[in-house]
This record gives sequence, C-alpha cells and structure tokens, in this order.
Amino acid sequence: MPSNTTSSVFFYTYVLKSSTDGKLYIGYTHNLRKRLEEHAKGRSFATKLHLPFKLVYFEGCLEETDGRRRERYLKTTQGRRFLGLRLLEYGRKSSASGSGS
Repeated sequence: MPSNTTSSVFFYTYVLKSSTDGKLYIGYTHNLRKRLEEHAKGRSFATKLHLPFKLVYFEGCLEETDGRRRERYLKTTQGRRFLGLRLLEYGRKSSASGSGS
C-alpha cells in the first residue's frame, strides 16, 4: 500500500458563522482545532471584529490542493448557493429531530 494513502493528515475547508451579524467566513487549514481556537481568541484579522463564531460546516480532504480548491469554490456564488442549501437542509434535520441549537 502506498504511504500517502495511510497519512493521518487532513486538510480542512471550514465555514464559520458570526453570532453577531450572521456573516459567513470560509477558510482552509491543516489543523482545524487550532485554527478554531485562533478565531475564538480574535487572532484572525478577517474575523476578530465579528466574534463570536460558530462552526457550521467543514470538509476534510487528503490532498492540500483539494482543500484549497474547495475553499475557493465555496467563496464563489455557486459555492455560496451550495452552502446555503446544505445549511438549510441541516437546519431542517435538526429541528425535525428536536436537537436544534
């Protein structure tokens, strides 16, 4: 088995939603937990004025180029539509199960 298929490193594309103004922030990282902590502590120029944030969506990729490409896509009009539908679908499922936030 090739060594690159057993790698435990993922590259994440993630979406945060501001609790103050409802804006979405789309980002990419190789360490999702650390990056979320940085956002929460206001260490990101792009998000520090819109705190607090909630993680509303993420995807993991095995290849860095795939993660970056996915981030770019989600920032396009078509990608934002995809996100809107996914978040709407998730909201319906959460309220139907009674486990909404």
